Amino acid sequence: MSAIELGLDTFGDVTVDTSGAPKPMDQVLRDVVEQGVLADQVGIHFIGLGEHHRPDFAISSPEILLAAIAARTQKIQLGTAVTVLSSDDPIRVFQRFSTLNAISNGRAEVILGRGSFTESYPLFGYDLNEYEMLFEEKLDLFAKLVKGPSVTWQGQHRAGLKDQKVYPPVGDKPFVTWVGVGGSPESVVRVVRQDLQLMLAIIGGDPRRFLPYIDLYQRACQQMQRPERPIGIHSPGFVAATDEAARETFWPHYKDMYGRLGRERGWPPVTKDRYIDEIENGSLYIGSPETVAKKIAAAMHDLGIQRFDMKYTTGPVPHEQQMACIELYGTKVIPMVKDILSA
Repeated sequence: MSAIELGLDTFGDVTVDTSGAPKPMDQVLRDVVEQGVLADQVGIHFIGLGEHHRPDFAISSPEILLAAIAARTQKIQLGTAVTVLSSDDPIRVFQRFSTLNAISNGRAEVILGRGSFTESYPLFGYDLNEYEMLFEEKLDLFAKLVKGPSVTWQGQHRAGLKDQKVYPPVGDKPFVTWVGVGGSPESVVRVVRQDLQLMLAIIGGDPRRFLPYIDLYQRACQQMQRPERPIGIHSPGFVAATDEAARETFWPHYKDMYGRLGRERGWPPVTKDRYIDEIENGSLYIGSPETVAKKIAAAMHDLGIQRFDMKYTTGPVPHEQQMACIELYGTKVIPMVKDILSA
């Protein structure tokens, strides 16, 4: 297997304090910066901040937080998980990331997506009926921008461009562009067509069920004569000193979040048995460092991927427990994963 990368993702879930009361969002955002700084200190490759526009997630402008983290870190790659490109302007997204890339000395990455939540569409004046077309068109423009240095483009949802230069340019260290995909074959082919990198969101079930999408990616690369680029996956998880401590710490917060989303989306109530089954047989990477490392290594080996990003926040897990998780992930889990995969 080629060189592997292990990162972390967060949506800036609104956390609770020691009394169990929700923290104000301004403090949650400051906590996310501290989490990014710690992730750099313990050798984690990447931190991704997810854009949302809801009362349960604090991060709506991830690039600003990433800039704050960049100012206090040295090595960690800085990106989003995801940027909702469909309800943004591709040129402005490019400019923000080109700026972040400059001030971080080439450490920016962007993961583009349509978003599993749709609040940004009415907020910014977009029609949800154009969900697919908006992303298709805007991704096409963004892919041309990252290849630069000037762009000629025509579409339906913004004015066309002719030999247009966009500033600041990416410089000597271009930023990496991923596309987040939830399991649509058409989305996989789109990534190949635009010659970008594939990030699979696997938030439940056996990760090996995504093998057909990886096979499709590889076949599409051959047919379109595109180079095969690193593939990554994003999945939820949490690390504590023991399996029992991780499961019991995480469960009430997992139940809180999935119960809330379930009521919005008509899902059946989440149960403890289902939670345990997802840990043991699915895509919840929860447990001691040894348990989580073995599970990550197995998924990376079975799928033949090069990148794993663990979403370490699901529901209102307190900041202090998130920090302990980050430290264990960087100092214990990542070295063990690398040892297992190199054996």
